[in-house]
Amino acid sequence: MAKKIQSALISVFYKDGLDKIAKLLHENDVQIYSTGGTQKFIEDLGIPVTAVEDLTSYPSIFGGRVKTLHPKVFGGILHRRENEDDVKTAAEFEIPAIDLVIVDLYPFEETVASGASGDDIIEKIDIGGIALIRGAAKNYQDVLIVSNRDQYDDVYDILKEKGCGTDLEDRKHYAMKAFGVSSHYDSAIHGYFSGAQGAGNFRAGASKTLRYGENPHQAATFYGDLDAMFDQIHGKELSYNNLMDTDAAVRLIDEFDDLTFVIMKHNNACGVASAATTHEAYKSALACDPVSAFGGVLITNSTIDKATAEEMHSLFFEILVAPAFDQDALDILTKKKDRRLLIRKEVALGKKQYRTLLNGVLEQDKDMSMEGGDQFNAVTEKKPTDSEVKALEFALKICKHLKSNNVVLAKEGQLLACGVGQTSRVDALKQAIDKAKEFGFDLNGAVMASEAFFPFPDCVEIGHNAGITAVVQPGGSIRDQLSIDYCNENGVAMVMTGVRHFLH
Repeated sequence: MAKKIQSALISVFYKDGLDKIAKLLHENDVQIYSTGGTQKFIEDLGIPVTAVEDLTSYPSIFGGRVKTLHPKVFGGILHRRENEDDVKTAAEFEIPAIDLVIVDLYPFEETVASGASGDDIIEKIDIGGIALIRGAAKNYQDVLIVSNRDQYDDVYDILKEKGCGTDLEDRKHYAMKAFGVSSHYDSAIHGYFSGAQGAGNFRAGASKTLRYGENPHQAATFYGDLDAMFDQIHGKELSYNNLMDTDAAVRLIDEFDDLTFVIMKHNNACGVASAATTHEAYKSALACDPVSAFGGVLITNSTIDKATAEEMHSLFFEILVAPAFDQDALDILTKKKDRRLLIRKEVALGKKQYRTLLNGVLEQDKDMSMEGGDQFNAVTEKKPTDSEVKALEFALKICKHLKSNNVVLAKEGQLLACGVGQTSRVDALKQAIDKAKEFGFDLNGAVMASEAFFPFPDCVEIGHNAGITAVVQPGGSIRDQLSIDYCNENGVAMVMTGVRHFLH
């Protein structure tokens, strides 16, 4: 049997969508307590409200830092309705039973991401709100806690259906959600103080159940706020594999300041090109491997115009991510209903990575390093030309984001081919050379990048014989001199960075 709500405490930062719940509570004669801006919002709806200050006989003090922290509020939430002593104490001190708490939290993460001052960030650490959420969730036997505006629609439906009442199962479900909200919030604050903003507790806050995981027999959920990251303007929902590829695409495109187009497949790049226009960059990226591009994820750091849309419309692809789309481009691209089109927003991303394994979780800093020409240490008699340095920088950016072992071949702002995920670096190089030849690329004058050192000179020999004239690698092998000697004997330029970029 549903437990009827007699009174409610409502105090929220975000008020959009709250009006229909407030009206429903009023229609069912629920006593409403509120504070500040929420109180005014409800009163403007023509609904009577009792101010928390009138309940506690204390005003909001210390600039609003203390409003609800009072025994009449927390006693109303926490006292057990089936416990005689609790009920007696509540009556003695005139503490009303509060059966519903609707509270959200100050936007701490948003404030950090906005670049606000330290003082402003500290003021967005919610104290009363987090205590109300935890208190109401703890006493779910008697109290329903609504801890996030995303819950308003579902809660409204429950209250509407059950005559402004709730079942124990309802209250326990929302208590679980509430502890997730509080856990995420505290983790975000910890992340701010520890310098790991955005780490948080990912099993909390906004979440979305996916159709399935990596394979149809695997259940999957995304924890996070995709709407903060993208505006999806067309196509069906993103899948687990779509999200994996999109993440890899975002990480790679962010390496480039020049206008660049990237095509991803199974977390690896199969096409990358920088050019003067989006149209040229797309054509050059597609030329790298038009076979693998089928069903891929496309991303660019420039606006999609009509010419580019016309060029790519014939390709079957899963997702296209861009900062903007011209309307005439959208008119073309939206003709295929399942194609996902995403506008990427400016959002600060976390600097930590996590991976579950064995009976625990690995945490590491993201690989934020990227070496340019200024960090290149020329170790051979022949030095790379300016154009070769630029090509080596381009190749290394791609190399960093491919599965190890990998080798990248590039020329003049275009990926020619790559070998990825091989147990042998020689195999990775041979794979790249074979693919370049398959798609008609001339490797004479191309450059080669490796994310880790060459343990033997065989790779530079194979690359040189294929036409490679300059190489970038981290160095660090006890046999580095063997590769250097081969390059010196055969007129190949080699630079070392001293930084390895393994990606497993």
